[in-house]
Amino acid sequence: MSKETNIYITKPDYERLTKLIEIARDRESDGNREYLDRLEEELDGAEVIQQRDIPADVITMRSTVRLKDLDTSEEMTYRLVFPTEANYDEGKISVLAPIGTAMLGYRRGDVIAWQVPSGVRRLSVEEVLYQPESKGEYHL
Repeated sequence: MSKETNIYITKPDYERLTKLIEIARDRESDGNREYLDRLEEELDGAEVIQQRDIPADVITMRSTVRLKDLDTSEEMTYRLVFPTEANYDEGKISVLAPIGTAMLGYRRGDVIAWQVPSGVRRLSVEEVLYQPESKGEYHL
């Protein structure tokens, strides 16, 4: 996973995700440590800002986003959620899943690149269809 642009995260998302990592480290087997480490790296490199100050085109927790695979041109729509809300069939992707961790904090026009078993996958952020903060929904 590599980021060449600054990523942004809201203060409440940062706090909840930091707590999630702590809890998950206590409960999880070593198999998920890699994902927890990646998420922690993302958080460490992010610019933490207040909810009202986050640009509307930034992917935050519970955002719905349309992505395009740059190699296949396939488009997909995902909602970034906490692990307990994840449901792949409904397009709800956990922030602990590789794609979830990768897309957190990116914005429209950015290219998300991360390592998968078959090589590097590259997705373009085509559109942030819904972001709670831009709608004034700070309680989610």
